Amino acid sequence: MTVPHQPFADLRVSGRPSLSHVDLGELDGFRFSDGLGFPPSYRGYVRHAGWARLVGLWLIYPPVLAGWADGLSGRGGALTRRFREAYEDGHVEEFDWMVEPDGSWELVASLDVFGWSENGDYLLWDTSSRTPDGEFPVWVSWGGNALHRAGADLHEALVMICGRVASWTSESGDELQPLEPSPL
Repeated sequence: MTVPHQPFADLRVSGRPSLSHVDLGELDGFRFSDGLGFPPSYRGYVRHAGWARLVGLWLIYPPVLAGWADGLSGRGGALTRRFREAYEDGHVEEFDWMVEPDGSWELVASLDVFGWSENGDYLLWDTSSRTPDGEFPVWVSWGGNALHRAGADLHEALVMICGRVASWTSESGDELQPLEPSPL
């Protein structure tokens, strides 16, 4: 097994990461249609942060064990369906501003939600464009009303996102607040 790189060591966690319900077997063993697994930056983030709120706002969904809520396949899948339905409606209505400034209507079909902000912003992978180092480009849709390319990987995207909300860390300066897992 290749150990994922650890670019997230500089993100301070308030306490211990919440990992008890995270499915580490799926984190390492899941395969996309291209035969490759989760991007290394995502695996590194999940191992460092677990289930946590990032900068007081963002939730990155990890794969979870059966019987637990807020997992990538359950919550992420539901948000992906909601995102695509909204964008399909926008395409029919010719709301071209929804794919500006960096996206296209064709791109929407290959975007999968893996993170979400409590303001209704989507963090998405472009699963059709894996890079040679195993990463998926990361996109953000602020309020479901635009498509911005956020970075070549999750680390790059979080630098951009955290820059937008830099003042939202906890009083102690921790960027990651571990969350209690919720059973279904």
